[in-house]
Amino acid sequence: MKNNMFDFNVLKFFCVNTRTGKVLRHLPVIWEFSSQCWVKINTDGTVRGYPGLAACGSIFRGSMREFIGAFCVFLDVQTALVAEFYGVIYVLEEAQKLGLTNVLLECDSVLICVSFTVRKNVPLMFRNRWNTCLNYCGKIRFGVTHIFHEGSVCACKLANLGFIYREYFHWYNRLSFSLLL
Repeated sequence: MKNNMFDFNVLKFFCVNTRTGKVLRHLPVIWEFSSQCWVKINTDGTVRGYPGLAACGSIFRGSMREFIGAFCVFLDVQTALVAEFYGVIYVLEEAQKLGLTNVLLECDSVLICVSFTVRKNVPLMFRNRWNTCLNYCGKIRFGVTHIFHEGSVCACKLANLGFIYREYFHWYNRLSFSLLL
């Protein structure tokens, strides 16, 4: 059914009971720039298959809308959760290398966001690197928020570039044309 009056009338003609539903809430999903002095980082991990080939990607942007950098990583065969964790760990390691002191991380995985407060969610293979990242987060002004997948399109495109280039780690100092497509 295409939810038009013709289809509705056909169903009524054949005495088929119909039920209409209301849209509960319309939620616009937009990416917003961070407040002054903060660097906003969007990250995403993606997998093709379960488990399957995985990659992650992130983009770093300043409060004045400037592009700071981006990366993509090919992770070989992993699960979606592992790809998301790798993305966040690489983000925090790169932020530390860049000397960033005001970091706002946006991630489309609620489990990752919760893992910053509930440390039981972290897979065992990441415990040491995760604790190092949390130590870094404790020394800077740091925030993590959830964003729906639609609000983090650039990070998703970067993660997909990881499949194309199949490099362990590829850093972009300027915005790649392929991110604009």
